Amino acid sequence: MHHVVSLPVEFLFSLTANTNMAGIIANGPSGTRVVIDASDGTFEGPKMKGIVKGPGGDWATVRPDGVLQLDVRVLLETDDGAVILMQYKGIGIDGAANIRTAPLFETGDERYAWLNSIQAVAHGSVGEGNVTYDVYALR
Repeated sequence: MHHVVSLPVEFLFSLTANTNMAGIIANGPSGTRVVIDASDGTFEGPKMKGIVKGPGGDWATVRPDGVLQLDVRVLLETDDGAVILMQYKGIGIDGAANIRTAPLFETGDERYAWLNSIQAVAHGSVGEGNVTYDVYALR
C-alpha cells in the first residue's frame, strides 16, 4: 500500500471569531469543561466570505493530560445571504497555540450545497479574545 506523505487540499477560507468565556465547569468527569462564546467574527476565501453570527461557540474540555478537546458549532452567513452551519471536533495543544480540527458543513442554500459533501481540515490558534483558523477541503 502506498502511504501518502501529504494530503491534497483546497483552501476554503480563513476565519476569525471573537471569543468570550461563558462558563467553566471544573473537575467534571472528563476534565474541566470550558464554554466559550464565539458569536461574531468574519471569514473570507476565494469562493465565499461573510460573518460568523450567533449563537455559536465551543464546549471545550481540558483533559487531565492537558490537551484541549474542542466541540464547536458556529453559524456562517455569507455576504450573499446563505446560512451555513460549521461544526467540528478538534485537538488543541501548547495552551491552544496549536489547534487542529475537522470541520463539516450543513446548508440548504443551493449555491453552497457543494459544502455539504466536504470533509474539511483546519489549523489555527487562540489569540487575545479571538480564535483564527485556515480551513481546507480534503480532495
